[in-house]
Amino acid sequence: MTEEQQRSKKRKRGRRHKGKTVPGGDTVPNDESSSIAAASSANASSSSAIKSGSKSSASFMDKMKARLSGGHFRMLNEKLYTCSGDEALKYFNENPSLFDLYHSGYQVQMSGWPEQPNDIIIKWIKGRSPSLVVADFGCGDARLAKSVKNKVFSFDLVSNNPSVVACDMSKTPLVSSSVDVAVFCLSLMGTNFPSYLQEANRVLKPNGWLLIAEVKSRLDPTTGGADPNDFVKAICELGFIAKSKDFSNKMFILFYFQKKEKQKSKNIKWPELKPCIYKRR
Repeated sequence: MTEEQQRSKKRKRGRRHKGKTVPGGDTVPNDESSSIAAASSANASSSSAIKSGSKSSASFMDKMKARLSGGHFRMLNEKLYTCSGDEALKYFNENPSLFDLYHSGYQVQMSGWPEQPNDIIIKWIKGRSPSLVVADFGCGDARLAKSVKNKVFSFDLVSNNPSVVACDMSKTPLVSSSVDVAVFCLSLMGTNFPSYLQEANRVLKPNGWLLIAEVKSRLDPTTGGADPNDFVKAICELGFIAKSKDFSNKMFILFYFQKKEKQKSKNIKWPELKPCIYKRR
């Protein structure tokens, strides 16, 4: 092999080592190949960062929406506890969408409770005759009426359901002595709550039942709440007999009263029930 042939062979071998073949058969120099690899890696990292950023942004927005919703719920909840029933009725009649917002927040709060008072009340009613007529004061989504065979009159401040009557709970359209069971499930919220109980007394038949579920902190004198004995005493003076009370749940108390056949008018000293106000976070 001549010297010129040897030099030509070396030049060809050098060209093979200097580049990489890419799809299409072209040869790319090593420095360009490195640039392509780096660009490809950068694009992959950028795409990953965009996806991660998108998820973080969505998560942030969800958290902000939850905080805003929670803030509205706390505001509305405080409003209901610190105004009278007729004021609350007027407020929600002017802003009916706020009632839906309130109940959405209420459901979120209740989802953290280990046991729901409505479930216990529903079970109690199911254990009795389906012929008993029930009045649900502050019915919310009217779950009680949907869960039992009994005739149930459902009352609340706003009605998005044909079966629910919107009214001030101290002035229902029921006839006197027309129902067998009156229920207040976490609904003694207004500053005039005694008038709700007086209305329940009016519409209940003699020997009819009054069932009350109330947030435990409102009836805990060690934390500024009312004495539960004073609460029971006032309702008994209204014309009821205290049949039983259940303090076993850490979130709420259940009271069971039965209406006396003969009632005497008394000047009742009602305890003040402190508002159940959720902490701001």
